[in-house]
Amino acid sequence: MSGAGDILILTKAEPEEGNTGYAQGGVAAALGHGDSPALHGADTVAAGDGLCDRRAVEVLVGEGPGYVRELMDWGARFDLEPDGTPSLAIEGAHSARRVLHARDATGREIGRVLWQRASSLPGVTVQSHARVVDLVVEDGRCAGARFIGLDGGIHPAAADAVLLATGGAGQVYRETTNPGVATGDGVAMAYRAGAAVADLEFVQFHPTALKVEGQPRFLLSEALRGEGARLVNTAGDAFMERYEAAGDLASRDRVSRAIAREEMRTGGPVFLSLQQLDPAYVHSRFPLIAEACRKAGLDLARDPIPVGPAAHYVMGGVVTDLDGRTTLPGLYAAGEVACTGVHGANRLASNSLLEGLVFGARAANGMKEDGNPGFQGSTVPRFERSAEPLNPGALEPANPGTLEPRNPGTAEPRNVGISEIQDLMWRKVGLFREGAALQEAIDALDGPWRAADAYLRGGGALDGNQWRALNLLSVARLIARAALRRQESRGAHYRDDYPVRTDINWNRRIMETIDR
Repeated sequence: MSGAGDILILTKAEPEEGNTGYAQGGVAAALGHGDSPALHGADTVAAGDGLCDRRAVEVLVGEGPGYVRELMDWGARFDLEPDGTPSLAIEGAHSARRVLHARDATGREIGRVLWQRASSLPGVTVQSHARVVDLVVEDGRCAGARFIGLDGGIHPAAADAVLLATGGAGQVYRETTNPGVATGDGVAMAYRAGAAVADLEFVQFHPTALKVEGQPRFLLSEALRGEGARLVNTAGDAFMERYEAAGDLASRDRVSRAIAREEMRTGGPVFLSLQQLDPAYVHSRFPLIAEACRKAGLDLARDPIPVGPAAHYVMGGVVTDLDGRTTLPGLYAAGEVACTGVHGANRLASNSLLEGLVFGARAANGMKEDGNPGFQGSTVPRFERSAEPLNPGALEPANPGTLEPRNPGTAEPRNVGISEIQDLMWRKVGLFREGAALQEAIDALDGPWRAADAYLRGGGALDGNQWRALNLLSVARLIARAALRRQESRGAHYRDDYPVRTDINWNRRIMETIDR
């Protein structure tokens, strides 16, 4: 960041709060004997189910090992073998052991190192508990942001360049592994400002979240299955091979659907079993997960652990090129909020932390050095803009008593209940999708969104809770629209009414921009 000028970092909560700190499994990089960036790239493309941007994948796997080594030079405490080399794990859909980990708190360790280094640099100012609510656009260019300060007032922050690093949107769903701050703010803000978004139909549901009544849906890392944990049904039978040749280490989308199908077949829950492993090793290798299970009255090493799918990661987001530039000049994005196309239709396990390292650095260099020449486009063939709107008449909700729009521009719209949005998305835009249910979701979301949009354009003001609800409403609507548009099943997007992948019509990605 040397020579980059003054940098203001606005964080919604405490700096360490966010999905990075909750990432347990690890960071994937081709560092091991017999591995290579080419092999890592092939696994990434296979998981992406035909929609990966090949250049983005080459950048990720090619530059990734260097950034991981840099983290180690800066003091990242990854687990090591007795000879001092990184201890490498294997996870679902990987063909080699390439996942570096810091026990089961890898994201927290990476965040610690990066925050310690960045916050100590001259010219960097950090303001916590500053909720960014909108982008400033002047003469067709992003010129800053507006945020709610500790005093509750709206404050402007002018900038030559703005980077969105706001993470994911798991809170759109009732069941999620994401923390409360993951409300899709960056996608919603960029969309309102006129930037393009893409691939939002591809929401990854992690197959193994702790499923205990009254307990949060705590993530049970894929690394557990990499170390030998098995998925079993109520009879104690391992069942994954019935659905997938790769068994417990199939890709996340396939494991999630297999769990749901096994629950439907047996009428009972599914469990993760580590009973065949050494208990001392389990507790030492996965201390955070073991503690979360203990709080739920379970012993990770000895008890069958009830699990189920939960919304985990959004492959889509704000469209960027390989240097973080969005389609709105002056605005950059990196991490889960961004969409380079590197993940295609389904993210390979442990590529998310690597994505943040690689493309975060490229975005920073772009902001600093290239004077923002503008969005450089995508390498994916047939990257098109969607037709607008999907259903011009669907402006009223299916259930007016649940999500009731007000007359646009005349009064403050009713504060849409967040739990209503989350429940609607889980039931109608979840793991299994179908056209009529998707249209019902859009009908319920579109009217309130349009009313809120008109209210804001008319000069209306919202408080922090209302902004949170609006952002969730905005991203939920975009996900539902994208899911209805794609009439096939691919990667994390599964349609009961279109159950096969159809390359002749859908081997493409589609951008969407705001329609007013």
